Amino acid sequence: MNRSTGARLCATAVVGAMSLALLTGCSDSGSDDSKNTGSGGASENAKTYTKAELEKLIIAQGDVTGYKVEPVDKELSAEKGKLKGDEKCLPLAYVMSGLAPTDAPAETNTMATQDKKPSDTASKSLEDLTDGETEDALADAMSVDVSVVALSSYDGEGAADAFKTVSDAVKDCAGGFEITDGSDEPTKMTKVTEEKAVGATGDEAVAFSATGEMDAATGETATVHTQVVRHGNTIASYFTMNLGAMMSQKDYTVPAVVVNAQGAKLK
Repeated sequence: MNRSTGARLCATAVVGAMSLALLTGCSDSGSDDSKNTGSGGASENAKTYTKAELEKLIIAQGDVTGYKVEPVDKELSAEKGKLKGDEKCLPLAYVMSGLAPTDAPAETNTMATQDKKPSDTASKSLEDLTDGETEDALADAMSVDVSVVALSSYDGEGAADAFKTVSDAVKDCAGGFEITDGSDEPTKMTKVTEEKAVGATGDEAVAFSATGEMDAATGETATVHTQVVRHGNTIASYFTMNLGAMMSQKDYTVPAVVVNAQGAKLK
């Protein structure tokens, strides 16, 4: 990845952590790897939560070792009504934007950012770094997992139905999709790939990666990762990106430690 691409990613990192903001600023699946353990319906004794109750149940500072947990900046929060695209793929766009996959009586979200200690390279002055070292130092400094965690609660079979819209969309939208938030240029996702779910997988879980087009002229892309888990009448979604890994073309995933911490609070 060239230096101009790194600069674009760096600038975008300042903007925020939501998928549409980042990917726009940077301008056949269905494997058996995902875990789907539930009966497909809500548990008889599953509780439906209010927004106030969800806000107490979502992870908070101190719940996830090695992560800073803080509210998602309201300026970066997506509005479901503004997201437009292929109807069957919208649930993917919603969970990648920290929103409930379908309309929910109650929902909330937060952001978990991995704590990172400066590397030896970061201690050097810019004048002492070669061009290659500058690029590596930038990628290293930005190699931080940032996860938007969202909870939504439903009545009756609502959570099971909402989960199905996501699991179906992962298969139906494998070839990619376009989404817009009202801006001039849509965000183009070139492919969606089902992945193995990690951590606490509740009653049902599905995980996927989505590859987005950063530069149509060069064909440069970036990949983000999402996992959706149903715990009774509650849907927990995790959207993760790591800009440093994206710059250096390294693999990363939704962090299991975040999924486990949230899952423990929903037991």
